[in-house]
Amino acid sequence: MESSFLDLRCKEVINIVDGTRLGHIVDIVITLSTGQISGLVVPGNKSIFSMLKGGNELFIPFSQVCKIGEDAILVELFGINNPITSTYDYRSQPIKQLNHEQK
Repeated sequence: MESSFLDLRCKEVINIVDGTRLGHIVDIVITLSTGQISGLVVPGNKSIFSMLKGGNELFIPFSQVCKIGEDAILVELFGINNPITSTYDYRSQPIKQLNHEQK
């Protein structure tokens, strides 16, 4: 199955662990040396304060993507509401992967 960024951007990302709707993809991170997708970037916290200061994005490692369907992308993220989960600023930081053992 092939899909363009524009196609993926229209799909909603949903965490199957707790049913949280994470929003729509705002960016895709690609490892240039291998040409593989490293992960997806979705909007982070949606409070009024995060909108004023620019907000953070949440990086989802591609290994956490369970299924890409016609209308949604299902991901498996543990600890998303815990302090161990860090948001990812893909413009200035290295990729941080979520660890299933940390809950």
